[in-house]
Amino acid sequence: MLSRLRICGVVSITAVLSASLFAAPTELDQLRVIAPAAPGGGWDQTARAMQQALQRAGIVRLAPVENIPGAAGTIGLARFVGAERGNGDVVMVSGLIMLGGIVMHRSPVTLHDAVPIARLTGEYEAIAVPAASQFRSLADLVAALKQKPEAISWGGGSAGGSDQMLAGLIADAVGVDPRRINYIAFSGGGESLSAVLGGQVSVGVNGLAELEPQFEAGTLRALAISSGERLPGLEVPTLREQGVDVQFENWRSLVAPPGITSEQRRRLEATVDAMVRSTEWKAAVERYRWIDRYLTGQELVRFLDAEEQRTRDILRKFGTGDRESPSTGAEPYPLFVLTGLLLFAAGAALETRKLRLQAMSPAVARAGAPIALFGVGVILHLLLAERAGFVIATVVLFWFTARAFDHRHPLRDGVVAVVMSIAAYVLFVRVLQLSLPPGVLAGWL
Repeated sequence: MLSRLRICGVVSITAVLSASLFAAPTELDQLRVIAPAAPGGGWDQTARAMQQALQRAGIVRLAPVENIPGAAGTIGLARFVGAERGNGDVVMVSGLIMLGGIVMHRSPVTLHDAVPIARLTGEYEAIAVPAASQFRSLADLVAALKQKPEAISWGGGSAGGSDQMLAGLIADAVGVDPRRINYIAFSGGGESLSAVLGGQVSVGVNGLAELEPQFEAGTLRALAISSGERLPGLEVPTLREQGVDVQFENWRSLVAPPGITSEQRRRLEATVDAMVRSTEWKAAVERYRWIDRYLTGQELVRFLDAEEQRTRDILRKFGTGDRESPSTGAEPYPLFVLTGLLLFAAGAALETRKLRLQAMSPAVARAGAPIALFGVGVILHLLLAERAGFVIATVVLFWFTARAFDHRHPLRDGVVAVVMSIAAYVLFVRVLQLSLPPGVLAGWL
């Protein structure tokens, strides 16, 4: 009897091991979720809700969340595309806001560089003011907007995102030029909410899930919601019922990094599908008043293409969009950069003439023509800017310029050129939020 039990045990263990060896891998042990924004906003909420649903439903063992804020998600997108290439255990939250940021900033990295996995949710937006605001209703706000548009400051998420789109659509619907909207962008929902609560802006525009707790607490007054009809259990009038013919919905999706295999993509899609069908995820959708907009496959691709065109049309109408499709990869260089090069060239010419007049020694003569060296640097800078990126092209320009005036310290000048180029890139992109081509360093800067 004991020997039979042993035989059965061996057979069972063998069967289990064989099944585990030959079964197709359908589940992930860990799925990293990247929210390309600061904590507290809609993308962060979505990522945290995914984390809880995936882990509590037992779909994955771990679902760590990482925040990468900046420029409507385009900084996170560039890093995601560059650093996560080929990784099949990571997804990034995306959506309409990122699409607007890509158009607004003319980003060289677009959603076409990532792999679409699923559209998850939709969400209506709310218009809110502090409880002590002079605007008691939407009619009060519209009257002030018509009288002096620039005096009304609108606070919301990243430039070009859904919040700015809604503010522009409202202005357009009441007969105010959307280009006169005084919109102040914040890097995340938490920052914009703090600005509204602190009275730093006249009116706030944000997702309902981010503002509703403040409505219930009485710290914010809801003026309108962007849904077509009133939502159950929420005593907030719609824009339409108050005479502003606008209905607007934000949406959020998931993308995977480029370079993943078809099996990795199938596994990610299966994991997301299991999450969407879980009771834990459905509870989160209901809790945040999100709308179930689950969509995958070719229908998702067609939807993204249509939304890209719609977003470009809206922002172009408001005077904030680009003049050509961001998917073409064209990155028009900022005019002030080219102007700076011309001024740099003029200064170099004057300095060269001064040096020649002061000291026409044999050593100076052997150093070559400074203007020629500077000209080579400028030409290489313009040729390398789009493909190699701003930093590398500027290093070349700085180094050749240094050679034009002092050829004795090439290593020192190279180090200084690298530091100055990176500092200039950070200033333009991170502080001034201008779009410069990252080139081969995409994902590192």
